[in-house]
Amino acid sequence: MKANIYLFLLLLTSVFFISCKKSDIAYENDFNTSVQSWMNFKAASGNSYRYVVNFYSWTGFSTETVITVKKGKVVQRSFTGTRRIDSLPGQREVYLQWTEDESKVGSHGDAYPPQTLDEIYRAAKERWLIKRSNAKTYFRAENNGMISSCGYIENGCMDDCFQGIDISLIEKI
Repeated sequence: MKANIYLFLLLLTSVFFISCKKSDIAYENDFNTSVQSWMNFKAASGNSYRYVVNFYSWTGFSTETVITVKKGKVVQRSFTGTRRIDSLPGQREVYLQWTEDESKVGSHGDAYPPQTLDEIYRAAKERWLIKRSNAKTYFRAENNGMISSCGYIENGCMDDCFQGIDISLIEKI
């Protein structure tokens, strides 16, 4: 009888510790809500959409990558790189611009990789939103509830340290 009581207490304690396990994902509730918004959008759009990834450097250059997905496959990627003109404050110039069609998607190396939003959400969960003691994590969902900024910056890093993604637009095509 005593053995049964000890076994019962051991099982009860195990269940308690398993159910109280903390998540390794930062912003887990916000992320899960965003995933649901993405699933709804994906169904409504027939998994055909366009999204824009931006990068801004403290040195004055920035990039914009536009990725087009049709029926779950990346079919086009466009890139524009701009930089400030030091002699003309507030002015910018395009220093590089190109577009890849479906047969050449991924042939340029200086843009955001040709990924679907399914792949972006997977990277968010598996890499960018992992809780780290040596970094600050960020997550925003300002594209009709879908991911707009997700990533982290390691403590002490000073310049262009953001590891993740910044999406300014997601739209049906």
